[in-house]
Amino acid sequence: MRISVCAVAVVAAAGLWGHAAAAQPAVDELRIIAPAAPGGGWDQTARAMQQALLQAGLVRIAPVENVPGAAGTIGLARFIGAERGRHDTLMVSGLIMLGGIVTHRSPVTLHDVTPIARLTGEYEVIAVPAASPFHSLRDLVAAFTARPESISWGGGSAGGSDQILAGLVADAVGVAPRRINYIAFSGGGESLSAILGGQVSVGINGLAEFAPQLEAGTLRGLAISSAARLPGLDVPTLREQGVDLEFENWRSLVAPPGLAATDRARLETLVAGMAGSKPWHEMLDRYRWLDRYQPGDAFARFVDAEEARVRDILRKLGTGRDEGGTPWTSELYPLFVLAGLVLAGLAAVHDVRRGRPGEMSIPKLGAMPLALVASGVVLHLLLVERAGFVIAAAVLFWLTARAFDPHHPVRDGAFAFGLSAASYVLFARVLELSLPAGLLARWF
Repeated sequence: MRISVCAVAVVAAAGLWGHAAAAQPAVDELRIIAPAAPGGGWDQTARAMQQALLQAGLVRIAPVENVPGAAGTIGLARFIGAERGRHDTLMVSGLIMLGGIVTHRSPVTLHDVTPIARLTGEYEVIAVPAASPFHSLRDLVAAFTARPESISWGGGSAGGSDQILAGLVADAVGVAPRRINYIAFSGGGESLSAILGGQVSVGINGLAEFAPQLEAGTLRGLAISSAARLPGLDVPTLREQGVDLEFENWRSLVAPPGLAATDRARLETLVAGMAGSKPWHEMLDRYRWLDRYQPGDAFARFVDAEEARVRDILRKLGTGRDEGGTPWTSELYPLFVLAGLVLAGLAAVHDVRRGRPGEMSIPKLGAMPLALVASGVVLHLLLVERAGFVIAAAVLFWLTARAFDPHHPVRDGAFAFGLSAASYVLFARVLELSLPAGLLARWF
């Protein structure tokens, strides 16, 4: 009779936890990889696991390593390539990684690793700085529906749970999700700093990451994505404010590919022991995480269902891509660039044939023109997120024009602004590429 790996893990976990306090640790060392920068939900989960495993006596040491980037897909690729076959390493993953895999069309997926267990669930909070003019979700929705691009939403990686929730809210209030001005940050610390600093209009993140600021009063919670209000938290739900929506993020653990069945069973046993321990349940209470423990094969089936759901959501939001294809905007973008080059070339040929090449001579560049061009590039990089693409590009175009012809500043300024505005409309509205609208969002 065949006994599943999950059954063995659950049975063994009971004995492991019962004897852990009196016996040597079950594992000498367990490496925990958080595929994100410090301060975010994956990092919190990894370090909470570290404490729980040590306090429960299940491991002797449990170092945490951070590998940030691209919604966890950089860490996933490294995990698959560098850790294959290792039986002493786990990586935190979850819904955000699924979104990143779809958004970035990652060549590696969660099907390339060994599923160990789903661990937690967490509700998301929509919040603003204490000084924000938005005192309720209704205030935010009114401004958002009037001028969608004027509201910037700050959150985690592109395609992750924060952007998914923003898109679902937009869809629920009648705004096309493609019109969301979403600014993605690589880690929870970076995202929180931008929200508190007023660099974005509104922020979305997990409750655990916002909780200290909500308690301190530096952030105002406008809504939480739970079905009902949470005890001890004075933040209304989306539903009680007229947005019929409930949403839950989840986090999990995976092991490297290429594990033997005995090694997989050993890791599942270890995680099952932690999930049933008192220290871990204290961590769940501390961070207000939901206990969503689901081992092995059941978790693998859950991931399959979630992947299909995430693809459908991101396709609707205009963030995901159809399997096997690319968005029509990506296909047309090179054609627009090529057409521009062809037109410029034809214009140059026309001038040469009319005998006017001498009129188009390029002045010799000295130190000042080069400094102007360099300043334009630097200012563009500094301004594009804060002031928006139109202003940043206009500054770049104007300074570049000044480098070649310093005699017509007003004319060049008007031309630079018109060109940058036209470029924004082409890229953001026609090609539907994501560009920051910034200070001029209400007009664009």
